[in-house]
Amino acid sequence: MSAQPRTDAELAAEPAAYWTKIAYEALIAFIRARQAELGFTQPGYWLLRHLSQHDLSADGRGMTLAELRQTMSTYLRPEDDLAAEAETLLERGRLTRDGDGRLWITAAGEEARATLKRHAPAIRDHIHQGISDADYVTTVKVLQRMIRNTGGATR
Repeated sequence: MSAQPRTDAELAAEPAAYWTKIAYEALIAFIRARQAELGFTQPGYWLLRHLSQHDLSADGRGMTLAELRQTMSTYLRPEDDLAAEAETLLERGRLTRDGDGRLWITAAGEEARATLKRHAPAIRDHIHQGISDADYVTTVKVLQRMIRNTGGATR
């Protein structure tokens, strides 16, 4: 794909898988770079979110690394090392580990999670610049249809 199509007909003939992969890689790189500027990694943030009763955890119950890996299995990347991420968060006092190996978010971890969460709208706004909500919704619906057409499951 060296040259960008010039007409709608040429664009309509482009392979969706190519463009979704390019979009995915660009979006992940952008998000991870913005989070790194704020002193976070995306997997570290996910750990905090899944352990916070104010976010993805329904009850704030601690979880083992295996449980966290399973919970995040659909979006972890091959290079994401949850054990190393957890160790960094333990060293920073953002997590604690109990005798059963369960990780628990600390007050410092909750504060860090909330700090990054406050920056999320600005990151999203940058990504969505020049894209109306209607165009975004159409894009998502088209992608969902392609997923269903190929036997995949949408939420």
